Amino acid sequence: MKNLSWIITGLFFLSSCSNKMHQARIVLLPDTQTYAEKYPEVLDSQINWILKNAKYINFVLQQGDLTQNNNDKEWKIIKEAFSKLNGKVPYVLAAGNHDMGSADGKFADVRNSTLFNTYFPIEKMAALPGFGNVAEVGKMDNAFYVIKTGKINWLVITLEFGPRNSILDWANSIIKKYPHHSVIINTHSYMYSDSTRQGPGDSWRPQNYGVGKDTGDSTVNDGEQIWNKLVKLHPNTRFVFSGHVLNTGVGTLVSVNDSGYPVYQMLANYQEGVKGSVKGGNGWLRILDMDFKRKVLSVATYSPYINQYMNDPQHQFKIKNIYFQNENAKE
Repeated sequence: MKNLSWIITGLFFLSSCSNKMHQARIVLLPDTQTYAEKYPEVLDSQINWILKNAKYINFVLQQGDLTQNNNDKEWKIIKEAFSKLNGKVPYVLAAGNHDMGSADGKFADVRNSTLFNTYFPIEKMAALPGFGNVAEVGKMDNAFYVIKTGKINWLVITLEFGPRNSILDWANSIIKKYPHHSVIINTHSYMYSDSTRQGPGDSWRPQNYGVGKDTGDSTVNDGEQIWNKLVKLHPNTRFVFSGHVLNTGVGTLVSVNDSGYPVYQMLANYQEGVKGSVKGGNGWLRILDMDFKRKVLSVATYSPYINQYMNDPQHQFKIKNIYFQNENAKE
């Protein structure tokens, strides 16, 4: 499964970052839940690899389901792992359906994220690089970050599982305040494994959980609704990253927003239950190498745990002529 060309390409990127104004590297770390429950050594291998390569990684995005059963034992493992990145690599966490509930093993039956906010309190998270603010006082479930990589100013918004109408309103207001930033939406449930946005008839929709019964401002939204109510409305929304969905666990979609700009949307999930999954994901993570000058995004899937790359087209690909920022963006 090793792909020498990707290893060489990766090393080239790492050794040729003298022109950092034109390059960036983002790491996606989806659905760590099975590691927290059964295989903490696999998560440790991922975090240690990130630390080893810290000077080459601009930031890390985690797509939710940090835990499997939302209990203290698993949250302690997650906190210990991610705390190693503090002051070393900026990171953004998302809350998945397994990170909220009324009790241990209850998955999004109610919107209760007490343990998530206990182990990652806003008082400590606000001190990390790039932190902007949150949607709700004292809660990290929905937050935004402002991060600069080379010549690109990023606005990263992390959204709860099945974001409520009120949260999408908040996100819209934040994006309007940063019209010259390139926007990344980081959330748990958005894309489906057939490379479409999650919608009616798809499995694992937020509407199928207890929180899906909420109404009014608390009404949940699936991927297609997030697109219509948030993503497509802004000319500077550039990427959406999500996890959650099983089957193949991957999907890629490029759509045009209301202003005529492309939005790059990706699903990546390797957890237990995904086709071919071993040890809850076997350490697979995604590496996004961005070349702003050449307008190329290179995507690789790598496991520090087994030191291998996936080389099939779903896990290793390039998107060319990419819009990292709009023409009117200010550097």
